Amino acid sequence: MSIRAIIADDEPYLARFLADELKKVWPELDIVATLGNGTDAAKSIDALEPDVAFLDIQMPGLTGLEVAQGVEGKTLCVFVTAYDEFAVKAFDEGAVDYLLKPVNAERLLKAVDRVKQRVTPGSDSTQLPASIATTLQQLLAGSATKPTSFLRYVRAHERNSQGEHVLQIDVHDVLYFDAADKYTCVVLPSGEKLLRTSVSELEVQLDPSLFQRIHRSTMVNLRFVHSTRRDESGRMFVRIKDHKRELPVSRAYHEAFARM
Repeated sequence: MSIRAIIADDEPYLARFLADELKKVWPELDIVATLGNGTDAAKSIDALEPDVAFLDIQMPGLTGLEVAQGVEGKTLCVFVTAYDEFAVKAFDEGAVDYLLKPVNAERLLKAVDRVKQRVTPGSDSTQLPASIATTLQQLLAGSATKPTSFLRYVRAHERNSQGEHVLQIDVHDVLYFDAADKYTCVVLPSGEKLLRTSVSELEVQLDPSLFQRIHRSTMVNLRFVHSTRRDESGRMFVRIKDHKRELPVSRAYHEAFARM
């Protein structure tokens, strides 16, 4: 059985270059998809369950780190990053490998050798361990610029026969935010609106005592959390007050959310 991979990078020429270099050092590798943003990469991993995902760290929608945090199955993540080597040494152990831009052929070969040793088709042994997930969260938090005051309102755009309107939404009224392609869906008791701001950008601007990330694509308003549930496999779900949908909590956020 062949090893299947996806590549996610918002710079198409870099994605093509990586694909070409991979073909040279690993001809048997089957690249099943190439994506241009983190949201599509996350969906592709969920749908295709590739053995390996080569993820650029800085991407629209979701960062490569956020995509990796949400991996629930067998996919092993390899970061392609412009971070200097000191920063990415945190990835040199455990389930995550890295490649520095511009991709060096010798380093690529080393990464490929490591992946070959660790990936077995059909295996579930490459799941992101809690220690690595914690490291990723710390790096995300450390790379963000903290606001001097928290966001009170978000602006949603909607168009009708009278033109485009900008709605001012009080964040206290938001049930949860959910990534929707290149946008973010604002879920309210009265319905849904779309923002032109990513969930990761919102996270660093919102009061952490009010909003909690539970998934790479979802951030909930703790005021509206009704209950949590675990299924037989240990997966956690959140129920929002007066809302039918049950929201999954990714394993990377189990511990943090359980402390709330």
